[in-house]
Amino acid sequence: MAHNKGNGKSLESWIWGAACSIRGAKDAPKFKDYILPLIFTKRLCDVFDDEVNRIAKEVGSRKKAFQLVKADHKLVRFYLPLVPDDPDQPVWSVIRKLADRIGENVTTQMRAIAKENSQLQGIIDRVDFNATTHGVRDLDDDRLSNLIEAISSKRLGLDDVEADIIGKSYEYLIRKFAEGSGSSAGEFYTPPEVGTIMSRVLQPEPGMEIHDPTCGSGGLLVKCEIAMEERSIGKQRSVAPLKLFGQEYIPETWAMASMNMIIHDMEGQIEIGDTFKNPKFRDRRGRLRTFDRVVANPMWNQDSFTEADYDADELDRFPAGAGFPGKSSADWGWVQHIHACLNDTGRAAVVLDTGAASRGSGNAGSNKERTVRQWFVDQDLIESVLYLPENLFYNTTAPGIVLFLNRAKPKSRQGKVLLVNASQIFEKGEPKNFIPDAGIQRIAETLIGWKEEEKLSRIVDHAELKKNDYN
Repeated sequence: MAHNKGNGKSLESWIWGAACSIRGAKDAPKFKDYILPLIFTKRLCDVFDDEVNRIAKEVGSRKKAFQLVKADHKLVRFYLPLVPDDPDQPVWSVIRKLADRIGENVTTQMRAIAKENSQLQGIIDRVDFNATTHGVRDLDDDRLSNLIEAISSKRLGLDDVEADIIGKSYEYLIRKFAEGSGSSAGEFYTPPEVGTIMSRVLQPEPGMEIHDPTCGSGGLLVKCEIAMEERSIGKQRSVAPLKLFGQEYIPETWAMASMNMIIHDMEGQIEIGDTFKNPKFRDRRGRLRTFDRVVANPMWNQDSFTEADYDADELDRFPAGAGFPGKSSADWGWVQHIHACLNDTGRAAVVLDTGAASRGSGNAGSNKERTVRQWFVDQDLIESVLYLPENLFYNTTAPGIVLFLNRAKPKSRQGKVLLVNASQIFEKGEPKNFIPDAGIQRIAETLIGWKEEEKLSRIVDHAELKKNDYN
């Protein structure tokens, strides 16, 4: 991807300013389900204008170009049935010039766009801009008009801003929403530095298939594509993009992830549904589909799954010797699902609660989580464990860990695990701590090189793990 159009920082400032136009920075996250689809639609409109202009150069006028596109939607990526009174006016002007019943009419326009584009159905037509709570509009027409006007101030077409720049700005906006959303941010957002480390360590290659079974807003998938592109810089030939596959349970978050894929211009397929009970990605025989890489940050310590949920599984996700990890936490249930999603040479990076690495160890009796951990050690599937700093995540101050799995560990790493303690590699931020760029690079290089460094990393063999009761 090129990086020469549009200034990332100025676009980030503009996009956040537009979001704050409703009621200031403090309340902006409350309106994210209105703001994100509108900015997304502005990008669609401006790109559609660019495509119409390209055709108009060949046929002599935008009026003729509109007629051709209406007759053959395949001439453009997304067909927008928004026709300005003056064909020389931008398509976005149809929305910008709304003066009466703005919420109702914006909703109508969004639904009309979705009706013409199956890829957008359930994504931009999900929100009712005219919705009320106890008889009061959630977003009244005056504030909606202010938001539309703020978004109108910058053009987002192909000649104005590259997909990677608008994509980064969109991710920035999602991050700002996460900062203001408190504990609920964990439903859709993983800190970017954690995602960067995960994706760099997994080293995705061009054309690989990448899966996130709990994809939130799609940030980890995006990070994998970026990591692949960074590794491909300087290569003479063009490289095949990654094929990205995600599943998300919460409808609004699923829509957010779908928009994120499109606005980044990435090859993404995002399904909706409960991954644990009904994973959507299957092969032709109905078996669980496998991938080259899996990234995930599942909700920590879920206690809603019972032993019956594991016993009823027909996809061979929970093998004998592992299986039900106990009702109090599904962390190792998710790890088993992710392992089952890997092909024979597949690798994974999974964010877990810190307790997932130690719960049950040292107890005299049996413990189901410890038993599952032992199974993963005995199968030699764990390559590395990264201990993160405290207060990185938006829904907790707990540090968290990243577990790296490898179904084809090189011989030199077999029977061993690399432990990396990065708990002190952070800087204070507001509202959360963060890992600086130099820290990201140091951690990633340690994990990729699988090297020991005093006070940072240590390689332990399975005998030592057994001695420590798989802690």
